[in-house]
Amino acid sequence: MKQRLSKAIPTWLKLILRKIYYIPVDVMDIFTKREGMIPPRSMNFVGSGNFIEIGEGFKKHFIELGNLRPSDRVLDVGCGIGRMAVPLTSYLTKAGEYWGFDIVKSGIEWCQNRISPTYSNFHFLHSDIYNKEYNPHGKIQAQDFKFPFEDDFFDFVFLTSVFTHMLPSDVENYISEISRVLKTGGTCLITFFLLNEGSSELIRAGKSAIDFRYDLNGCFSSDDKTPEAAIAYDEGVVRKLFDQNRLAIKQPIYYGSWCHRDKFFTFQDLIVAEKANSI
Repeated sequence: MKQRLSKAIPTWLKLILRKIYYIPVDVMDIFTKREGMIPPRSMNFVGSGNFIEIGEGFKKHFIELGNLRPSDRVLDVGCGIGRMAVPLTSYLTKAGEYWGFDIVKSGIEWCQNRISPTYSNFHFLHSDIYNKEYNPHGKIQAQDFKFPFEDDFFDFVFLTSVFTHMLPSDVENYISEISRVLKTGGTCLITFFLLNEGSSELIRAGKSAIDFRYDLNGCFSSDDKTPEAAIAYDEGVVRKLFDQNRLAIKQPIYYGSWCHRDKFFTFQDLIVAEKANSI
């Protein structure tokens, strides 16, 4: 019942209701020692959970799984309102550099006003890309978007909860762009909802937190009216797409708890890959 009700409410209305709901909490936060870079809860559109803990957890993944170094040049695709950027401010040195872009303008403006003035090597860009769920008035189609960076520009690229909201042609373009801007030998870390024998069986058994029942010719969604709300991809298709773009997946893939696995790494599935030499 709760899931059906959530689907019936458009995203723009959810954001307004969230702001109203968190007004008392945000007022209380004014009188606490809230860190200046952490947004009020009414502005946080990047998912549930503890903003600081999730960011710190992924910073650990970037370092331990992706071999992120303090001097790396980093790209955060779909940077939201800084959940991943904030913990990286205490890790990247002045020799390193962070770039993030997102389709939600309010999140970018927050980061530009609250993070960049103190950390001049942290840069945030707004990209007016269409997304039915998060930016329905965007002027650029994701399948046509070119990352605003030169070839071989970054040492490390990451996407958290981005491809879980994007359709096949858009994902194909983004993976091509990731490969283009990533240096040879550089690393990318990307989260997915991956469909394989194990996750599909759990979905059929009704155990999964998300029911990917709608076949959209290349991906599966939990919502036929707003497919971008949550999207899953066949693992074999993803592996092939990475291979076609010179992104060699480092084993193992770190599977998530979203489908109610007994053993899991984080909520979404996580792939780490390295850009291989050209043939």
